[in-house]
Amino acid sequence: MIREMIEYLGERPHDTLAVATIVWTQGSTPRKAGVSMVVHPNGTTFGTIGGGRAEYEIRATALDVLQHRETCRRIRVSLDDDEAVKEGMVCGGTMDVWISAQYE
Repeated sequence: MIREMIEYLGERPHDTLAVATIVWTQGSTPRKAGVSMVVHPNGTTFGTIGGGRAEYEIRATALDVLQHRETCRRIRVSLDDDEAVKEGMVCGGTMDVWISAQYE
């Protein structure tokens, strides 16, 4: 997937987009550090960070970063809170995600 991500980004050097990359995990998480996902301003994505609520939260944050024209933001996603349990996501882990943006 790394090769595909590099090729995908290489074809879009001037596009506005955000790249969300897992930089740290603890416990059980759907994906581990180093995995990335591209988020475009219209909400479309390339790649996956693991799906479910975690990916939804990361995508929403990436869109917020783009909307506010930030260069980067780090977020922590916890998969052991009450909301995760209600949704059947009992991974129980935590991950930090670095979101960096580029603008045309």
